[in-house]
Parts: sequence; C-alpha cells; structure tokens
Amino acid sequence: MKKIIFAIILATASAGALTGCSDFLEADNKAGIDADPYFTTDKGQAALRTSMYNEVKPLVNNVDMTEWGTDLYTVTQTARANNFQTYKLTPEEQGVADYYTKAYSLINMANCLLKYGAANPKYVAEAKFLRCYGYYNLTQEFGAVPYVTEYISTGERNYPRTPLAEIYPKLIEELEAISSDPNLPETDMQGNVSRRAVRALLAKVCLAAGWDLNVQLEDAAKGLYSVKSTDYFRKAAQYADLAINGQPLTLSFEEKWSPTNEQNDEVIWAVQYERAGYPGDELTGGHGRQNTYGAQLGDPITSGMKACSGVLAPSAKSIYLWGKGDERYAATFMTVMYNYFPKDHPWPTSGYYAYYAASKESKSTLGITDVYFPWYTSLQEAEQYIREHKQQFVRGDAANNCRAHLISNPATLWEFNPDGTIKDVVTKDYASYIRQYVSSTLVVKKFDDPNTVQQNVSTNDYRDIVVFHLSDLYLTAAEAYLMAGDEAKALQYVNAVRARAKAPQLESFGSYVPDYEVSVGFGALRPIDVILDERAREVYAETTRWMDLRRTKQLVKYNIEFNSEINSIADMSNVRGDVKWYKPIPASEIATNSGITEDEQNSGY
Repeated sequence: MKKIIFAIILATASAGALTGCSDFLEADNKAGIDADPYFTTDKGQAALRTSMYNEVKPLVNNVDMTEWGTDLYTVTQTARANNFQTYKLTPEEQGVADYYTKAYSLINMANCLLKYGAANPKYVAEAKFLRCYGYYNLTQEFGAVPYVTEYISTGERNYPRTPLAEIYPKLIEELEAISSDPNLPETDMQGNVSRRAVRALLAKVCLAAGWDLNVQLEDAAKGLYSVKSTDYFRKAAQYADLAINGQPLTLSFEEKWSPTNEQNDEVIWAVQYERAGYPGDELTGGHGRQNTYGAQLGDPITSGMKACSGVLAPSAKSIYLWGKGDERYAATFMTVMYNYFPKDHPWPTSGYYAYYAASKESKSTLGITDVYFPWYTSLQEAEQYIREHKQQFVRGDAANNCRAHLISNPATLWEFNPDGTIKDVVTKDYASYIRQYVSSTLVVKKFDDPNTVQQNVSTNDYRDIVVFHLSDLYLTAAEAYLMAGDEAKALQYVNAVRARAKAPQLESFGSYVPDYEVSVGFGALRPIDVILDERAREVYAETTRWMDLRRTKQLVKYNIEFNSEINSIADMSNVRGDVKWYKPIPASEIATNSGITEDEQNSGY
C-alpha cells in the first residue's frame, strides 16, 4: 500500500502572488483555527507536509509548458495548434500564469514548513528538496525569478528577479547539504524524498547550471555554442553517477512501464496516486496523463476506447525515431486496438483496454478497431497482416469502423467495410493524414491505468507519475560527460540505454545515422543531437522535451526543422527580433510585484 496519499486538497495561491500558509489551510480549516498556531502542532505540520507533496502534481502534469513547441509533437487538427506550439505566447497567457503560481505555491508551502517544522529534521530535508525542485522548474521555464526563502504571510509584493548565477549555487549548496542527510532514507518507493532523489536533482541542477552559466550561444538558428568552463558539467556527472550507483538496466522497457510494476527499482522518485485513498469522487481524483498523447478516440462510453485528447500527436520526426527491433516502440505506443462488442464483451475486456484485460486467446478473436504498422513495415507485410487477420476487421456491433494504418511519410490507411472487406486505401503525406483522420495517429500507452472506469477517463488515471528514473539519469550522465569533454564515457552510457532497448550499439557518436530526414540547413548531426534523440526515445511523453531543447540551446534549430508551425527564427521572435528562449513572466506577476517591471520581461515579449 502506498504510504503517501495526496488527499488534502488546499486552496492554491492567487495568480502571480507568493501566498501565505493561511491561504493553503483554508480548505481544510473547518474549525476556524488560525493558520500559524495550527502549524505549530504535529497535526498541522503533517497536514502541511502532505499538502506540499500534493503541490508537485500541477508541475509534473503540465504538458502545455513542457511538451508543446518542440520537435516531437504535432497537432491532429490545424485549428488546435495552440500558442505554445506556435510561439505566440503573451504575458497574459493563463496557462503560463498557472504554472508560475503553482511553483511558488509549492515553494511557499516548503518555506512555511521550514519555519514551523524546524524541529523535525526529516520534514526540513524534504521541504528543502521540494523547494529546490520548485526553483529548478521555474528557472528552466522562466530563467531568472525571485528567489524567496522565507514564508510569505502578508500582502507584501516586492521581490526582484534573482540572476541565475546566484540561484544555481544556492540550489546546489542546499541540495549538497541534504544529499547525505541521515534523516532521509537512501531510497524510497513510497513517493517520499530520498537521498538518491536528492542526488538525481543535484545532477539535473548542475547540468542546467553548466549550460546556462558556462556555455555561450553562437548561432541560435544553427544551435551552435561554445563551452567556457566544464566545472558544473563535471559536478553533474559526479552526482549522476552517485544517483545511478552502479545499477544496471535490467528490466525490459515493457516491464519498466508495466502498470503492475509501478514501484520497480528503476524508479528514483515518483509522485504517487492511490485510488482507494482519495477522499472524494474516485472518478475525478486522478490525473489525465493517459488522456494526453495520441489520437482522438471518441467517447469512451460508446466507443469502448479510452478518452484521448487527439491534440498532442507524434510529429513526422517522432515516428522515425524508433528503428526495427527497438523494443521501446511497442512499449511506448498502443499498436493494436481491439474492437468494442457491448453485447458480448463488457468494457474494458474489449476496446482499448483489452490489451491489458483480455486473455491472449480472446485477443485472437476480438475485432480489431485499429492496427498501426511502424514506418519500416513494407506494404507487402502490411497487406499480409490484413489478409491473415481478415475476420478481425469485421465491424459487427462495434462502435467504430475498422482500419489499418502504416504510420510513415507518406502514410497509408486501409478502411474496411462492415463485413471486413477493404473499402478504401488512402495515401497522404503524414501531416495531412493526421489532420484529416483525427483518430489515425499513435497513442502513448506508458501511462495507461487498466483500472480506469468507463466514465471520466481523462481524470481517472491513478498511475504514479515518475519524475526521476534510472535510464533518465543514464542519459543525464551521458550529457554531462559529453559537455565535460569525455565522449567515451558519454557514449558508454548511451550504449547502455540502447542495449536494454535492443537497439544497435554505436561505435562512435559519428556512426549514428537517424531514420528521419533533415534539410541541408540543419547540418550534420553532432554528439548532443545523438543524446537528444536517445532522450526522445527513452523519456518520450515524460514532460521534459521543451526543457531539454532550451537547456541545450537547440530549441530554435529543432523547431525550425521539425515543428510544422515554425518556418524560421522570426516565428520564435518578437518584432524586434528578440528570441523567445523562455516563457514570459506572467503579466499578473508584474502587475502585483513591485520588484519586477515590464522592462525586465523575458526576451521576445
């Protein structure tokens, strides 16, 4: 049974404000108890601690801030391309303000616990970690931000932005101080902070500091840079090694992401959910990660499929990332969806979730709503599969038509008549294909919760959200060693990740040849491109991509080449030519915080 149940839902900070602890208590303060006295009690501190952990959830669930505007995702309908994807964000964007506010809500909760729970050394260490985690996310999205370490209980609003050159050393110093704290467990599988999680965050912060403080951008459109110092990179490699602790990658990728194996030993830190422990409606107490990535599958009640937004879909580059034999492809995407026969097969033993609930024998007889062939499948192989499974493409009582898809560029669609005969074969370029056939793209299954009930699937995912895990740290180490000048060690970590996936080993970074196409303007791939591609495969849909590209100074280059909404650096700049390297500081923050003026807004806005 999971020990940490994020059950206390507290009022969040008002937009752009650094709100006091009293506001956080309001929803749980039925007796009218003053906040400050309450937090001096063991009960109050325990409640605040639980609420602090709970406040991590909005950060790890925000795909707008972390996935849009990158090389890996596109839209299934032109009209749904949002401001994050098109780089038309303004300081008034509510999604940006929400993320900013939630991060400071977490930070102020931590500051509050540090004030009132100082006598509990475990609480102190946890609060320091989560405060650093909040600032890590803020710096990656917004750059310089107000660095506040005291709890705010008043309406005071005078907090100037603190330079990154001051924030990063403070974060590193604080994390180093608790990295060996005996009050924290070495590891923890229940969602609590551990010393290993501290070292993982240390590696991430040091890596970011190296890029932001010691790497000079030379050409944004070409992604060219020069390294001034490797100190932070060497330190990042050191802490990544300590977090890895010599542990090999022994689980298959499918096992690693199996819903029945959530607390496996590759998980370093995860935000945990528990259906049984949620005090409210079990239909709406989870998150929507399983609803986010892939095709628009329709109403789950009538279709037998899970709800899916149909917005964040794999880009043309993404579909070519996985080569033949790479086990991560089938472990990342749902490649066969079984049809829905309401008279004979109760949901979810048919439809989408039949993959988990139906027996192997029944899967051979269930109708197939959709099958997705990867790009390396030949037309002859696809047609042979269709012939061999002809009886499974009979629609019967199914809510959906039956189709087969060859996901390549161009893409091919086979549509079937109700009796299983082929109705039509359509071939279109990939972008047009997924925009016209909104349910035709791949769906990410890494976050599926097979215990999802039929209604409200979009808020009924109780899978843990993994924040740090072993292979992520392998690639963090690879990037750190590369930037520190040790290509051999970097390649060693990359190949270890590839070996687990059954992908071919690389003799050198220069031997890597991707299956996707690039323009002449993109240029030859460099070692950093190889690592970014490996991260794309290994942590696909884990809400890190925008930060990865911004950190490595490839954001502009990759968007020009792979984002269908961006054609030139001008599309990511304002009228003065200032590039939008960060999200804008929310207008609400500038309006209420006298320490930040409009002239101090991030570049490009």
